[in-house]
Amino acid sequence: MTEGFRDVEDAPEEWKVVSTTRHFGARVISGITDAVVMPDGDVVDRDYVTHPGSVAVVALDGRERVLLIRQYRHPARRLLWELPAGLRDVEDEPLHVNAARELAEEAGYRATTWHTLVDAFTSPGMTNERTRIFLARDVSPIPAEELDYVRRHEEADMPVVWIPLADAVRRALGGMIHNSQAVAGILAAYAASADGFASLRPADAPEA
Repeated sequence: MTEGFRDVEDAPEEWKVVSTTRHFGARVISGITDAVVMPDGDVVDRDYVTHPGSVAVVALDGRERVLLIRQYRHPARRLLWELPAGLRDVEDEPLHVNAARELAEEAGYRATTWHTLVDAFTSPGMTNERTRIFLARDVSPIPAEELDYVRRHEEADMPVVWIPLADAVRRALGGMIHNSQAVAGILAAYAASADGFASLRPADAPEA
């Protein structure tokens, strides 16, 4: 039986796991294999990576431009244009505070108006990582004397650009921007701009 579109909402579900094997544990991620009982009774292995989760920020200025940074991503072997983003690496830190910290550290900006833009699992077939992408407006640069974060390694040389939101949409759809948070955030911000962002959830909205 086909359900109506009103039933289209993700729901919590957890199938029985009969065994778990932890293959490795690294600084951020771990590799896991669960033996999962399928609805027909078969038991199959499912490999995945555990991850603490992440946040990202679509920062929009008064000219409807979005802030992007460029960072080297070794697994992809590419320089990718991305949103300011980072790990959920401070225990009990509210996610919008986490996002504001990443915007400051990676781009040197602050914002006074924050909304929840979109929630997503980055790649649910292989990892439990979930991300929350925020919309930040009323953005201003942070004076240099207030910045005390030292960028290192991949973050040491990250160009910052402001690009018109509509142009960012065209680049995402044209295969010129690949980072999943950036693509989701850019398209969500463009869609949300139709009603002046009035339908967005507050910055501290709970995650379902």
